[in-house]
Amino acid sequence: MTADTRPKAVDLTHHLSLLARSRVPSPLKDIIRFMEVKGIISFAGGLPTPDFFPMHSLSASVYPANTVLDPENPSPPAESVEISIPRNAPAPAYDIVRGLQYVGGRGLTELETPLRELTEKLWPPAYSDWDVLLNNGSTDGWIKILTLLIESGDHIICDSQIYPSAQAGFVPMGVKSFPIPSDSEGMCPEALAKGLAEWDESRGRRPRVMYSVPVGQNPLGTTMGALRRKAIYDVCVKYDVIIIEDDPYCMLQFPAYVVGQQSTPPAAKADIDDFLSHMSSSFLTIDTQGRVIRMDTFSKTLFPGARLGWFTCNAMFTERLVRGTEVQTQGPSAFSEIITGELLNKWGVDGFIEWNVNLCEQYRVRRDWMLDALAEAFDLVPAEQAGVPGAIGLVAFPKGKGGPAILSFVPPIGGMFIWCKAHYNTHAAWAGFEADKPDQERVRAFEEKFWIRLVEALVLVTPGWYFTPWEGGSHSLHEEGSGNFRLAYSFEPKHNVDEGIRRMADLMTKEWTGEVDISGKL
Repeated sequence: MTADTRPKAVDLTHHLSLLARSRVPSPLKDIIRFMEVKGIISFAGGLPTPDFFPMHSLSASVYPANTVLDPENPSPPAESVEISIPRNAPAPAYDIVRGLQYVGGRGLTELETPLRELTEKLWPPAYSDWDVLLNNGSTDGWIKILTLLIESGDHIICDSQIYPSAQAGFVPMGVKSFPIPSDSEGMCPEALAKGLAEWDESRGRRPRVMYSVPVGQNPLGTTMGALRRKAIYDVCVKYDVIIIEDDPYCMLQFPAYVVGQQSTPPAAKADIDDFLSHMSSSFLTIDTQGRVIRMDTFSKTLFPGARLGWFTCNAMFTERLVRGTEVQTQGPSAFSEIITGELLNKWGVDGFIEWNVNLCEQYRVRRDWMLDALAEAFDLVPAEQAGVPGAIGLVAFPKGKGGPAILSFVPPIGGMFIWCKAHYNTHAAWAGFEADKPDQERVRAFEEKFWIRLVEALVLVTPGWYFTPWEGGSHSLHEEGSGNFRLAYSFEPKHNVDEGIRRMADLMTKEWTGEVDISGKL
C-alpha cells in the first residue's frame, strides 16, 4: 500500500464553540461499540431484540445506473436492478437485524466506504487525515456545524444573497450575515479580503466562518471556477476562516449556454471522462490545512426524502460532530442508510457517477428549455453591448419593440436556478411610485405588488427578498432601482416552462412599455 504523502490538517481547535468543546461522549452511545466485540454477552444496552422486528425483508426495483431518460417523457426504463435486504446477510450487504438496530452516532459505518471512494475519485482532499461522517441531509448538517463553530454575536460570511433556510438556522442564535459582493462566478475574493481587513471590532469578533454554495449557488445560479476558488481559499487562510462548502448541485454542471444555438438532447451514453475533466471541483482539493467542511447530499442525485447526506472534513471536526450527533439526532434513518447503501453496492461507485452524469444531462436540457423560452419571449443582448448599468450576463428587452431593459441574468452553468434582476427603474410606473421613500423600501414595496400581479397571471416565482442576508438592518448590497426573483427550471415539463415564461414576458413587456395602466394596483 502506497504511503500517503499529503500533509496533516493544522490544529483548528480554537475554532470550536464553547458548546462543542464541552461535549463528552454520550455514555450509552459510546458503549455500543463494545457490544460488537466477538463473543461478548451484553447486559448493558436497552436494545430491543431483533427477533421482534416485524420484517422479513425489504426490496426495491431501481433504474440501472446507465439509464438515459427522455426529458419530455421521462418514463421508467423497461429494465431494473433489484435490491433485496434480508433479515441476515454477511457484510458488505445490509440486513434487517443489524441495519434497523440502534447504532452509534456515526450511523452504519459500512456506508462510509463508498463515500470515501467517491471522495478520492472526484475531489480528493489535499491533506491526509480527513474523514467522512453521515448526517440527516444538509439542513441537519448545517445546524450541527453552527453548534460546532458559532457563538451568539458572531457574523457568518456569505454571498450577496443567501439560501433562506441556511440563514434561518443562525438568526435565532443572535448571529448575523456578512454578505460579500458577487459577480458571475459568485463571491468576489477582493471584496472578501477588503471586508475582513477593514472589519470593525465594535461589531464583534471578525467573522471566522464562511458559508458557500460554489456550484449553482442558490439563488444566484453562479458557479466558481478553479482560480476563483483558489483566490477565496487564500483569503480564508490569511484571515483564519473556516469554509463551509455546501455543494448539493456539484454533479449538475453544464456547458455554457449560447443564445440562438440549438439545444441537443441528452447524450445516448454518458461521457464520464469528459464530464469530470470540465467539472468545477471542490475546495477540498486545494485544502492543505483541513479548514474546509464539505457537505454533500443524496437529495438532488437520488431522492430528497432519504434525508441522507455526509460531511467530509478533518478528523478533529468529525469527532466533535459525532459527539453532537449522539445527543441531537443520533445516526440517520436506518431505512435510508440500508436502501441507499445497497443501491450503491449494486451500482458501484462508478455506476453512481455514471447515473449522475446522465442526470446532469437531464437538467442541462431543462435549463435550455427555460433559456430558450426567455430568448423566444425577449430580445436578449449581451450586457457588455446593452449599456445597462449594473447588468451582467444577458439583458432582456421587449421582443422586437426596442424599449426599456426589463431583466438581466447570467445563464447558469450549474444547479437548478436562474437569478433575474428586474430593472424596476425602467418600468413605466416607477417614477410615480412612492418617490418619497428610501430606495430600498421603495423597491421592496414595488416588487411585492409586482409579485402579486405575476401570481394573478398564474406564474409563481420566488421573490428576491426571501434571499436577502440579514445584517440586523438594511441590506448593504442593495442596488438602486432594481429587485430580483428566482426562476427554477428543475421541476416543470417543457410545455409549462414555455407557457409560464410566455405569461411572465407578456405581463412584463406590457407593464414596462406602458401598454397597460397598472395605477389601480399600486
